Amino acid sequence: MRRFGLARWLAAALLGGAGTFASAQEGTLPSVSAEPTVTPASSEPRFSGSESGGIELSTAWFETGDPTAESPSGVASVVPAPAPASPAPPTFPTVTLTGFFHADAVWLAQDTASLATFGDIPDFADFRRARLAAKGKVAENFGYMTEFDFAFPGRPTFMDVWGEFLEVPTLGTIRIGQFRQPLSMDAMTSVKDLTFLERNSSFAAFLPFRQIGIQAYDTFADEHGTWAVSGYRVPTNPFGTAVGDKGYGVSTRVTLAPLQDATCNRVLHVGFGFSYDNPGTGLARFRSTPEIGVTAGDFAANPIVIPFFVDTGDLATDGYSIYVAEGAWANGANLLQSEVYHVQADLTNAPVANFRGAYVQASRVLTGEYRPYDPKAGAFSRVRLRQDGAGRAIPAWEIAARWSYLDLNAATVSGGRLNDLTAGLNCYVNKNAKLQFDWTHAFQDQPGVGPTDTDIVATRLQVDF
Repeated sequence: MRRFGLARWLAAALLGGAGTFASAQEGTLPSVSAEPTVTPASSEPRFSGSESGGIELSTAWFETGDPTAESPSGVASVVPAPAPASPAPPTFPTVTLTGFFHADAVWLAQDTASLATFGDIPDFADFRRARLAAKGKVAENFGYMTEFDFAFPGRPTFMDVWGEFLEVPTLGTIRIGQFRQPLSMDAMTSVKDLTFLERNSSFAAFLPFRQIGIQAYDTFADEHGTWAVSGYRVPTNPFGTAVGDKGYGVSTRVTLAPLQDATCNRVLHVGFGFSYDNPGTGLARFRSTPEIGVTAGDFAANPIVIPFFVDTGDLATDGYSIYVAEGAWANGANLLQSEVYHVQADLTNAPVANFRGAYVQASRVLTGEYRPYDPKAGAFSRVRLRQDGAGRAIPAWEIAARWSYLDLNAATVSGGRLNDLTAGLNCYVNKNAKLQFDWTHAFQDQPGVGPTDTDIVATRLQVDF
């Protein structure tokens, strides 16, 4: 009995007419002489009429994996579609390499009082930051990050260097290492996503920022809120080291965004942070520049020195508390953000000293894009660009303004008062490159010295990958 390919068998049955089809049902195929001889392809599944007139499925394919294998009765097999392959399990460790740099150019203009107080501050160009990082997972529930900065003189400095346990019951995520302490929206905004070249002056003066320690954090209310608590050694030097039997701190931050409408980028955000630091040196010092550049406090060998415009000097203290209230409102391309800082320092053999700071900033993306809200960080990220028909990013333009205030005067402390007015223009060239232009007018008032005025123009190219 001749064997036919399925397609040719069906064609023969149709051409043979109803009678032929009936005979096939009775187990008799049409005569070979009635149809041209057909040799089925070896890779094609084959059928043959059984003695009972039905079609048998061969099990040979399931046993041998051969699509053309036949059953012992000579009936060709039907080849079922293979089951879809299961996705390969992830291979650990995973590694993602990232990095970015900030190339800055800065020009200053000082009035007579500023020159007399701070000296002639030179113009300069430098790399404010140049960082490389690796991040990923070493197991399904354990992540890591190692980030180093190469812009400071001397050996590379530690930035974010930590490991973390993921999806811990009740606690969410537990992070151990050096990281940004959870305090203030400005601090928790990535430096790559800042609206201005630098964070506000109160951030530089008050916050512990990166220290070595342990932290637990998570979201709540379906990612409408965040919480974080950390304990750390203080102070930690640029190489992740803290030495001494004393020197501990704790920080906490809670945020809530009751209104989050991603369709039109309408967000209402409020938050509160608290920190208590007991420095191991027994000394505290609060100071800040007019929100620009590398300072003399970064490294003594740094040839670029931007003096601190306000400075309390070293204060003997048993510890100090930091309170931060934050709020933000986003509506499409418009963003308004503000924070208020209060520091209460328990001075040794002196009255409690209270210092204050605040800022208000507003921005608008002129081309209609917006800064999306990150509900897991409780902060806004970079402007999200549109694409043209070829899939290329369309540049976006953003304007911004900020007023910041820092008062380091207290009953027994004359640290000075600083007001900064900043206007900014940003061009987001693509998703990995940004040009920034800032003009800052700094009003400094030092008791016994008098007011000074300093103008600063700064530009930056940021490239990240």
